[in-house]
Amino acid sequence: MNRPTESFIVESFATGHLGCNCTVVGDPVTRRGIIIDPGGEPEVIMDYVRGHRLSIERVYHTHAHLDHMLASQAIHGATQAELFIHKADRFLWNGYLRQCERLGIDGGEAPKAHGWIRDGADLGCCGGTALHTPGHTPGSVSFFFEPAALLVAGDTLFQRGIGRTDLVGGSFEQIERSIKQRLFTLEERTRVITGHGPETTIGYEREANPFFGVTAGTRLL
Repeated sequence: MNRPTESFIVESFATGHLGCNCTVVGDPVTRRGIIIDPGGEPEVIMDYVRGHRLSIERVYHTHAHLDHMLASQAIHGATQAELFIHKADRFLWNGYLRQCERLGIDGGEAPKAHGWIRDGADLGCCGGTALHTPGHTPGSVSFFFEPAALLVAGDTLFQRGIGRTDLVGGSFEQIERSIKQRLFTLEERTRVITGHGPETTIGYEREANPFFGVTAGTRLL
């Protein structure tokens, strides 16, 4: 049976130089929680975690671009939570400091991955499941919390937009398949927390997304 989002602890806030939406999801009964995409400002993230008395056991990343991981090592240091990415993004993860250098950003200590995210993996919190949704990067992952009808989509799907596919490892064909076959098949009421910018819903994007929505006139795969 689905539980409304309000029955979980869910908070998303823009962090870091590029306004990455970091999401904290927790169970108010067990006080176990996870962090997704800590893109900077670890003190802000940890203030929220402590304020809700959450025990953070894992930090998940929708992909390994620097703006989604600038606070990862600091969060690990504060919580001892393990850091997870999809193995297909390992080359980006290992190039974290080079990414920072190219943008003139002080990235601090490079984070160390403790494990790989597999498609269909149980996130260990609030009924969350990992969905491999490549396209923006080869290892892009979305996180679906079915009991709450909540999706954390990273840079795969935005409000009336999609993630860039012109960067290293990007593929328009892959992101099209990911969105149409993995995301648009979810219930239309599913709340979507995007990687940047405002939230949306699956139902709205099915209709209004200018790339793959009904009004776009693109063929279904």
